[in-house]
Amino acid sequence: MFTPHDRERVHKRVLEWSESDARVVAGAVVGSLAHRPGDRWSDLDLTFAVEDSVPIRDVLDRWSERLAQEFDAVQLFDLPSGGAIYRVFLLPGCLQFDLSFSPAAHFGATGPNFRLLFGNAIEKPFIGPPSAHELFGYAIHHAVRARVCIERAR
Repeated sequence: MFTPHDRERVHKRVLEWSESDARVVAGAVVGSLAHRPGDRWSDLDLTFAVEDSVPIRDVLDRWSERLAQEFDAVQLFDLPSGGAIYRVFLLPGCLQFDLSFSPAAHFGATGPNFRLLFGNAIEKPFIGPPSAHELFGYAIHHAVRARVCIERAR
């Protein structure tokens, strides 16, 4: 199983990428670590804004290659939501990493678990109920979390 140190190492490295990538203009922590320290079992959720003229997939695909090379990350699936794309990865030790990008003009919180790290975010209304496609993504997410719980109980 992954450790909080493993999660922090990935977090730190991905933030280094954001600092050196001129296409990235804002970043935030989302999910369970946005406003709390999390626990031993918390996954990692980071979201970034790219310049509006930059295709999101260009940045997402390059960063995905880096995750695979540096951390042996396996891409599980993509969840498009509004203008953003969320790509879910599984890293060694069952660390789940949700990485997302959106155009800067659409970058902002869609729920309460959003902590801006750098750049600017717009005010957005919270999103409504998920589509069937999104629900499938959540099912995969919860299956991975269930596996973590099984490991935790051992």
